[in-house]
Amino acid sequence: MENRIYNFSAGPAVLPEPSLKEAQENLMALPGVGMSVMEISHRSKTFDEIHATAKSNFRKLLGAGDDYEILFLQGGASLQFYMLPLNLMTPKKADYIVTGSWSKKAVKEAKRVGEVNVAATTEEGVFNRVPKQDELTLDPEAAFVHFTSNNTIYGTQFTAEPETGDVPLLCDASSDIFHKPIDVNKYGAIYAGAQKNIGPSGVCAVVVRKDLLERVPENLPSMLDLKLMAEKDSLYNTPNVWGIYIISLTTKWLLENGGLSEMEKRNNEKAGILYDAIDGSGGYYKGHAEKESRSVMNVTWNLANADLEKKFVAEAAESGFSGLKGHRSVGGVRASVYNAFPKKGVEELASFMKEFQRKNG
Repeated sequence: MENRIYNFSAGPAVLPEPSLKEAQENLMALPGVGMSVMEISHRSKTFDEIHATAKSNFRKLLGAGDDYEILFLQGGASLQFYMLPLNLMTPKKADYIVTGSWSKKAVKEAKRVGEVNVAATTEEGVFNRVPKQDELTLDPEAAFVHFTSNNTIYGTQFTAEPETGDVPLLCDASSDIFHKPIDVNKYGAIYAGAQKNIGPSGVCAVVVRKDLLERVPENLPSMLDLKLMAEKDSLYNTPNVWGIYIISLTTKWLLENGGLSEMEKRNNEKAGILYDAIDGSGGYYKGHAEKESRSVMNVTWNLANADLEKKFVAEAAESGFSGLKGHRSVGGVRASVYNAFPKKGVEELASFMKEFQRKNG
């Protein structure tokens, strides 16, 4: 079997090895079925059970009651940038908190539907932090407030939800869903592309409070109608059967490994190791995010110049650390350490950082 290297990619990203091994063992034929999961009908009893398990696990992990729909849709989070305002922006105005490239894209799509108030933005500081509550300019009559909980490109993260009063809170949680327990009842909707923390690309999980579906306008295109997707239990068209299967395995792994409280502990430990390496380098490594806004999912830093960063990434790759090149829009180095990433890999990267500094300082 091919040796696995350490995958620090921001997404598609590392998945739990037990989940991958179970999928591998049953790839040719699911037990008692005689067919691959990629061959079964999405209308079959077998898939019904897989789908129900994925939804049930999702609900348990979030602590979501029956007043929330759990949907597995296609088109990624990028489709939800448009689909959610199309369905839920009643009245035709909403507040958006802008903390990076993805929230800017969400604003662009929402403007196709109605008026967008940028309640706060940290673009002036190259998105090196998230705004504080007292920096938000919120409209009490907005249809909803939208924020991106974790910013993969810049390595920033909200440690607590924005307070929005009676206005529903919508969250793009693509890169930090399930990284810690949350109070789901604070949210009107949460959506997340699967490929960073819960599964493969091609599935977007959408958790939406049922009462908000009463806002959905009549006569929307079927594939953009959130109420129809809920009525058809994500099965209006053929879903991503494989992706939902992997989500069922990944969520099972989360539940069997202590749930989200344990994930929070592990993630804080892993990120802490890297931030200690950055802070202990005497300025050789410079973290992009302000300390109070640091992400525990995506750790970002810079070196003295682009050439040195290029050398760092190249030598790291030779040493078995993949995916460390920072996003093309900001450069630098980025280590994505999602739930499934092993602590041992983080410790070894921290050791590599110290040795690289010794050789090139």
